Order: sequence, then C-alpha cells, then structure tokens
Amino acid sequence: MATPCPYLPAGERKLSWRELNALREDQGAELYLLCLEYGQQLWLEHLPARALLAVDRALYCDVPAAAECLKKNPLPYVAIGWLVAQPTTEFTGNARVHYQHLADRVKGERAAQKKWRAWAAWAVVRQVRPDLPADPKHAVFEPSLNEIKAGLESHGIAGEVDAWQRALTSGA
Repeated sequence: MATPCPYLPAGERKLSWRELNALREDQGAELYLLCLEYGQQLWLEHLPARALLAVDRALYCDVPAAAECLKKNPLPYVAIGWLVAQPTTEFTGNARVHYQHLADRVKGERAAQKKWRAWAAWAVVRQVRPDLPADPKHAVFEPSLNEIKAGLESHGIAGEVDAWQRALTSGA
C-alpha cells in the first residue's frame, strides 16, 4: 500500500474520469476538490503519473481566493512537490519536462494564469528533483523564481505566492 499524500484529501469514494468529466463546464471549487481527491486515489492505486495529471487539473481550476475549499486544501504546489519527490519506479516521463511543456504551450481561457502556475510547479519540481534534466529539444526561456513570483502576483489569486513559496521551502 502506498503512503497517502498528506497534502491531498483522503477521498472517501471511488472516483473515475467520468465524475470529473461531468464537471467539464464548471471549472470551479467542486471540480477542484474532486481532482485533488482523484489524485489521491490514483496515487494510492500506484498510478503516480495519472495522479499528477489529476492534481494539475485541480491547479488549473478557476477557484477564487475566498473559496471555502482553499482553506483546507490550498493550491496544490506542496502536493506536487511531495508526489514528485517520493521514491518510485512507477513514474513515466520527466515531471520537469512535463511542466516546461505545459507552461510553454498553454492556450485558451486564463492562459496567463495557467502558464505561471505551470512555471511555479516546474520550479517546485526542480527544487525537489534537481536531478531531472530539461528537455534539450524544447527551446524555451526558463524564468527565474522572481519572474515566476511576479507572474503569480499578476495572474494568480491572493495567497498563491505564499502557497507556492511554502512548496519551495518545504523540501517535500
């Protein structure tokens, strides 16, 4: 049995992509919590890459800073760091490259917010797994921590920079 992520809700029910898909038009607090719960479930089912994708989906939800769900379940930067830092041979791919590609390719509604959140997650991954290399075939400008902070201040929600900085210093 995998150790539950202490930064994700326990999840009392068995979920599938269908529950998440039912909320595809409403990217708010209900989907946010569901994605975090599903991420925990996938983690416990030894599906770490899929768990990370579920947590990513939560990170991209449109949840206002005052939402009740964020009090108990803050934006999942620490959870991302914890998941990526865990010793496992089950991860496929490279989380650093994953976020590098997300940040550089995000489009659509709230693209700037999603871009800076992806760069923030990328910085967390670099902190907890400095051994993961960048994608040498993907020429992209990698922002500094100060640039990521400024991006989150401009496009994130109140308290987001603090949540991200906690992840950088937690050592997940």
